[in-house]
Formats: sequence, C-alpha cells, structure tokens
Amino acid sequence: MKTKRIVDSFNYAIEGIIYAIKTQRNMRIHFIIAVIVLFSSIFFNLSKMEILVLLITIALVIIAEMINTSIEATIDLITDKYHELAKIAKNVAAGAVLVSAVNSIIVAYIIFFDKLDNVSNIWIDKVRDMPIHITFISLLIVTILSIGMKAYFKNGTPLKGGMPSGHAAISFSIFIAVVFLSRNTLIITLTFILAILVVQSRIEAEIHSFMQVLVGSLLGALITLFIFQWIY
Repeated sequence: MKTKRIVDSFNYAIEGIIYAIKTQRNMRIHFIIAVIVLFSSIFFNLSKMEILVLLITIALVIIAEMINTSIEATIDLITDKYHELAKIAKNVAAGAVLVSAVNSIIVAYIIFFDKLDNVSNIWIDKVRDMPIHITFISLLIVTILSIGMKAYFKNGTPLKGGMPSGHAAISFSIFIAVVFLSRNTLIITLTFILAILVVQSRIEAEIHSFMQVLVGSLLGALITLFIFQWIY
C-alpha cells in the first residue's frame, strides 16, 4: 500500500510536468533547448563541475516555468476578474522565469564560448574520456523525449501506460550503453535479457500494448545508439 502511494506521488508529479508541456509553449521551448544543450555537451570536454552546473541551470529554468504555471492556474481559479495583486503575482512569477532564462544564457556562454574554438579537436574519444557523462546524458535525453511523447499522445499516466513505454525506452537505452562500454559478452547478454524482461513485464501486466513497448524500445535504443555511434 505504501509502495502504491509512492508510485502515485511520482505519477502526480510527472503529470504536472506533462501538463506544463502540453499547455505552455515556453515549457516546450525549454525542453527542446534542454535536449539540444545536453546533446551538444557530449562534444565538449566538460568537467564534472561544468556538467553539474549545466544540469542545475536547466533544472532551475524548468522549475521556474512550472512554478509560474502553477501560480497562474491558482490565480485563475480564485478569480477571473482583473486585480492589481493578481497582476503583480503573475508578473513576479514571470520575472522569475526571465531571471532563470538569462542566467542560463550566461552559464552557457561561460561554459561553451572558450571551447568553441577547439570543437574539431575534442570530437574524438569522448566516450572513452567521459563514459559516465555520456551514459547519463543519453538516459536523460531518452527520459525527456519519452515524457514529451506521452504529453503529445495524451494517453496513459507517466508511470503507467501511454505511448511510448518509458520503462522500455530506458531499459534499452541502458542496454545499448552497455554494448558500447563493455567488452564482456556475458554482461551484454545479461543486460539484454534484463531489458527484455522489463518489456515483457509491462505487456504481461497489461500496462502497455505491444506497440507502445516496441516504440519505447526503439526510441531508447536508437537515440543512445546515435549518440554513442556519433562519438565513436
């Protein structure tokens, strides 16, 4: 029962993210930019601290936009008439988004500007130099795209049902990452079996259809394959 309540809490939270993506144009723009920045970061020699700052900055922009959306929804629930205090609340919330967005531009400038001159010299051996970073970024991109597709198709819940299967996408993303990072056939085989078991369990429990699982598996596998193959 306690586990179910925890899962429900995650569902409600992700539903909030999906609602913001579906209803807020700026939120969709933030997510697209986040994917582009995360993908671009693969080709730069970023330190762990720079990756951390980048992730925190992206999170701040998205959090600010979500808080702005929730404030607007609350005010619209309370009154549909013009009120000076309502205007102030909405403007302040929008100002917070602006501050976080400007901050993200400054952070991107500081992190990426000096490295742009050396792009041609840092495209080689990135996986070998930063396997943890590449794997984490791949999983993050797959997760963001899975949530975005669920918002687009508007069916199921974030952690149960819907197109595509996020569990299948992440499990096959991990499988492809292991293929590139491990030379041990046994480990690769075991990882593949685990990915298949995840997919099979989603179908067996009637949480996803075969097509939803198939699309999720292809999404996770192809995106991760593209990222790793591009580096190699």
